[in-house]
Amino acid sequence: MTFKIPAAFQMADYFLDARVREGRGDRVALRGDFGSLTYRDVQSRANRFAHLLKSVGVEPEQRVLIALPDGPEFVAAFFATLKLGAVVVMVNPELKADAIEYFLEYTRASVAVIHSESRSEFLRAAGAGRHLKDTIVVGEAALDTRLAAQPDELENFPSHRDDAAVWLFSGGTTGKPKAVVQTHASFANTTELYAKGVLKYSEDDVTLSVPKLFFGYATGSNLLFPFSVGACAVLFPDRCTPACLFGMIARYRPTILINVPTMIQKLVSHEAAAAQDLSCLRLSTSAGEALPVELHDRWKRTFGVEILDGLGTAEMWHIFLTNRPGRVHPGTIGEVVPGFEVKVCDDDGHQVADGETGWLWVRGQSRAQGYWQQHKKTCEAFRGEWYVSGDMVQRSSRGVFTYCGRGDDMLKVSGKWLAPSEVENCLLQHPAVREVAVIGAQDRQGLMKPHAFVVAAAATAALPVELQTWVREHLEPYKYPRAVTLLEALPRTHLGKADRGKLRRMAEEAQRADV
Repeated sequence: MTFKIPAAFQMADYFLDARVREGRGDRVALRGDFGSLTYRDVQSRANRFAHLLKSVGVEPEQRVLIALPDGPEFVAAFFATLKLGAVVVMVNPELKADAIEYFLEYTRASVAVIHSESRSEFLRAAGAGRHLKDTIVVGEAALDTRLAAQPDELENFPSHRDDAAVWLFSGGTTGKPKAVVQTHASFANTTELYAKGVLKYSEDDVTLSVPKLFFGYATGSNLLFPFSVGACAVLFPDRCTPACLFGMIARYRPTILINVPTMIQKLVSHEAAAAQDLSCLRLSTSAGEALPVELHDRWKRTFGVEILDGLGTAEMWHIFLTNRPGRVHPGTIGEVVPGFEVKVCDDDGHQVADGETGWLWVRGQSRAQGYWQQHKKTCEAFRGEWYVSGDMVQRSSRGVFTYCGRGDDMLKVSGKWLAPSEVENCLLQHPAVREVAVIGAQDRQGLMKPHAFVVAAAATAALPVELQTWVREHLEPYKYPRAVTLLEALPRTHLGKADRGKLRRMAEEAQRADV
C-alpha cells in the first residue's frame, strides 16, 4: 500500500482548507469550554493568525515556537505557521526558564507564541531569545484586537512535500531533547495509512486525548487525524486527571480516546471506575510506553472497551506498529501498518530469526530528514531508506511484534537478556504496586543488575523484600530486582515518560552511599 503525494503539497491545505473547499466548512471541528468552532471558523482564525505572524517578520522556513495549552489558539497558531511556509516548533507550555532558554537557543525561533500564564518564565529566559523578532502573548485583550484587524483570507505559501514542516523532539530521557525535522509529506502519509487505513477515522468520530497537542502522538490523533476526515476534536487546557477525564467523557461522549499507560493505570484504579459509562468509545489507543498485559486486561474488564497498543517514533512521526480493531494481542505492539516495512536485526544489520530479540529497523514515506545539528546521530540512525531505532523488539512467526525496551535500557543479567518491561509487568500484578519502572544499575562488583522504582498504594518497610520475593516466584530467578526503591511519584521527562536517566542516576547514588 502506498499513498502518492504531489511535489507541491501544503499540509495546512490538506488538513484544514480542503475540508472547507469540499463543503464541510460548517461541520464542528473543535469543542471545549470555549464552545464549538466549525472548520470555517478554524480556517478564518488560522488565516488571521498567519497575517499577524507575517506582520511581525515571520518568513518561510523560519521556526515559530508554540508554547500554548490545548485550545483554539494552539490550533490557529499551528496552521498559521504552516500556511506561511514556516516551521512549527511545539514545546510544553509549562516549561521552566532553563528549559525555555535551551529551546530558544537550539531552535533559533524567530517568533514565540506563548500564553500569558507562562510569561514570567519566558521573561526569565529572555536573554536566550536573541533570534526572536517578537513574542505573541495569548490570553491578553491586546492580541484579540490585533487579530480582529487582520484579513481572514490568505494565499498559502506553495510548500514542497519535502519542506520542513514541524520539529518534533525526542524523549530526552538521557540528555537534552534533539529536534527531529519532519516534512509536510510525512504527516499526510501516516494519516492515510494509519488513521484512515487502520483506525478508520471518519467524520462521525469525536476524539479526546490524555496527552497534550505539543506531543506528536496527540498532534496526530487529536488534531490532524480528525481534521483529515472532517471529524471533531475535544480540547481542554487543564492537566489531565481521572476525575477530569471521566467528566469530559460524560460531557462530550467521544468515540476515540487517545491514552497512555500511566493514565490507563490511574483510570482503572480510580474508586469510581466501575460506575463510569464508556460505551461511547469505539476504541482507545495507547502509546508512549509499552502497555503491560496486566493493565490491558484490567482496562478491558473494567470498561469493556478495546484498547490498541502501538509503537511510533518522532523519526517516523507516528504509529507504524499497532494492534488492530478486532485483532488485539495483549502485551504486544501488534502488526506492521500497511505501507511501512519493519525488520528485526542484530548489531551488524542482519535479520534475526522470529522469536529472537533484535534492533528495530523501519522504512516508509514518513521518515524524517534527520536530527537538527546532530550529524553523527543522524548518520547512525538514518541509513538509506531505513530508520534504525534504538528500540529492541521480537517478531513472532505470525508477524506480531513485542516491545522489549530501549537498547540502552535492556539488561544483560547473568549472561542473559532481560527486558525491564517483563519485570515491570510482573510487579504491576502485585496489589500494592501502582506504578513501576525498572532500570539497570551496576552492583559493587560492576555487574549490571535490575533495580525497581515503585509507587505503592500503601508503602511499608517490608514491601521491598515482598516484591523481590514476588518476582522470584513468578519469573526466572535471575530477573528479580536486586533493589526496590519506593517513591511517591516517578520522575517524568518533558513528554511525560518515566525519566529512566534520572532513575539510573538515583540508583548509582544509592549504590555509592552503601559502599
